Amino acid sequence: MRFNFQTSEATMSRFIVRRLLSTIPTLFVIVTLSFFLIRLAPGGPFAREKKVPPEILENLMKAYHMDEPLVKQYLRYVGGVLKLDLGPSFKYKDQTVNKLLGVTFPVSLTLGIISLAAATFLGTLVGIISALKQNKWQDYAAMSVAVLGISIPLFVVGPILMLVFALWLKWLPTSGWITSRAGLATLVLPVITLMLPPFAYIARLSRGSIIEVIRSDYVRTARAKGLSEKVVIAKHVLKGALLPVVTYLGPAFAGIVTGSVVVEKIFDIPGIGKIFVQSAFNRDYTLIMGDVILYSVILISANFIVDILYGILDPRISYK
Repeated sequence: MRFNFQTSEATMSRFIVRRLLSTIPTLFVIVTLSFFLIRLAPGGPFAREKKVPPEILENLMKAYHMDEPLVKQYLRYVGGVLKLDLGPSFKYKDQTVNKLLGVTFPVSLTLGIISLAAATFLGTLVGIISALKQNKWQDYAAMSVAVLGISIPLFVVGPILMLVFALWLKWLPTSGWITSRAGLATLVLPVITLMLPPFAYIARLSRGSIIEVIRSDYVRTARAKGLSEKVVIAKHVLKGALLPVVTYLGPAFAGIVTGSVVVEKIFDIPGIGKIFVQSAFNRDYTLIMGDVILYSVILISANFIVDILYGILDPRISYK
């Protein structure tokens, strides 16, 4: 498949390789800083309200190599990461970090993808309507909803939706996941709650960008040629106007997946947010590190994909 880039396909391939290679030192810095900062924090994974007997504490420290010098612990951990082994959890007995993340992350990922897809579709649609009906009641109504979506925090939206649609109207379940008896109905409330902020931002971004593009010379030329309004919007306006939206999608996706902690807690969803919060309270070093690495990979990957999509949508971009 050929893309309309100013540069050749070979240049594009080199850009992709360079971007992939640049993620390695970024992840290395993240792992290093996180490892030492976590261990500088007061307390530890074996700290209890009731003091642990010295001999038991000594055995625990030895079992998890915590009695070794910090540099040796770091090298041991980095060696495990290079083998994709994030180590054992300090708090969840007989559980590895890989297993815990492998069970919980797909839940958060599914919730995040569905929420972002809904936010992108609805936000873009509302932005188009607002731009085409600028300064009319449709525009004011849509932007009012967008402002509410940005202003009201998730921990307020979630309980209100649960109160109205689950407790009062009894249309939807209050909590759970799609593996429960309620099935897909459990997705409705958390998806609406989680998608509201990105929906609002995308609606505002797409509206402003579409208004700007509509006033450009090439759109006026397309209309002068006698093209229908639908063709002008679909082929000429949207492609250029969606660039700010695409730029926003990278951090938005990472934010939705990593920021679903509140929503997962409200609706009792067995995602990664639950163990992330618990690992922070428990000082579970390896589980915290696993969460940080996973979130970093998500953010870096999302931004990388956005860079590629940006070039597909805008042929003026050079990858030299």
